[in-house]
Amino acid sequence: MVATVPVPRRPFDPGDPVDPVCRWYENELGWAAVPGVPVRLVTGLRFDVLEVPAEAGFPALRHLGPGSPVALHGDRMRLLVAAGSAEELPGLLDWLEWGTLALDLTGIGADGSIEAPPPTAGPETGSGPRGATRWLRPPEPGRAVETALPTLSALGRGAVGGGVGGAPDLVRLVQTMATQCHRVRLRQTCAQPLAVS
Repeated sequence: MVATVPVPRRPFDPGDPVDPVCRWYENELGWAAVPGVPVRLVTGLRFDVLEVPAEAGFPALRHLGPGSPVALHGDRMRLLVAAGSAEELPGLLDWLEWGTLALDLTGIGADGSIEAPPPTAGPETGSGPRGATRWLRPPEPGRAVETALPTLSALGRGAVGGGVGGAPDLVRLVQTMATQCHRVRLRQTCAQPLAVS
């Protein structure tokens, strides 16, 4: 596991024009954020994101530790995972024998970003408009998120529900989400009326 250096915190300056949501993510969580409308969280540094239909994501929540942040964006679920996991996703799906099927499961890693949900505490707290990004399981300020994120390093450690330092197993998480994505796809296909010629 590669040690990461947290992003430097921006000093508080009441006259600073930086968005308070952006400042909250940088100062309270130490996450790189890009100001704008909406504020965006940089992936690939402290965490990557696996995105699936929410229907496929809910059954996978049982494989996460209590400190693993999860966001909802409309009908999509975004699960924060260890940095580097998005790059491993295609190989992991191949290894789990899901590689030949088109699954609605994507990874967002290095050079990516996601819309930042409104903070659950601090400035501009709220759920936002319907369909906007919001935290289902919010991150906790003052707590290092990396130790709670699913990782491949948990593989083969023999710990139930986790590996190194109690980190959840990325393999179990991806297997569950792939299975659920396939079920969702089959249900949608079966619900379509047959074409008669």
